[in-house]
Amino acid sequence: MTNNDVLRRIRFIFDYNDEKMIAIFSLSGYTLTREILCDWLKREEESSYKECTDSQLASFLNGLIIEKRGKKEGPLPVPDRELNNNKIFMKLKIALNLKAEEVLEILTLANLTISKHELSAFFRKPGHKHYRDCQDQVLRRFLKGVQLKFRPIEE
Repeated sequence: MTNNDVLRRIRFIFDYNDEKMIAIFSLSGYTLTREILCDWLKREEESSYKECTDSQLASFLNGLIIEKRGKKEGPLPVPDRELNNNKIFMKLKIALNLKAEEVLEILTLANLTISKHELSAFFRKPGHKHYRDCQDQVLRRFLKGVQLKFRPIEE
């Protein structure tokens, strides 16, 4: 999954408008213009599409954590220079204040069943013997499950 795709999906799930997205970025200390945000939210095939970097998405996710959980004492968190699906998954789990059982329920909503041990492997340090890379499919299903939980389909 691209960073832009993650950004688009989170925007849709929580029904954020441009002002709200910019405000979330600013919570982490990142200054953003509406034009740049719009370029990030476009599809790859559009001419003015711009790629959202790992550091920029990390700033957004840090801002989302602050938005959902409140600001911690001390300095703002420094955005990661490099992101992978495991880090994105972890930041979303923290932002939504989810416990392992709740994450498993969300994955089940999106028709993905994994064990608690498989889930914990995604949140371990990369050098750990039980660490496992989070594949795009798992992150995509998690985001789909979050969408089903927080923005149910209206009949």
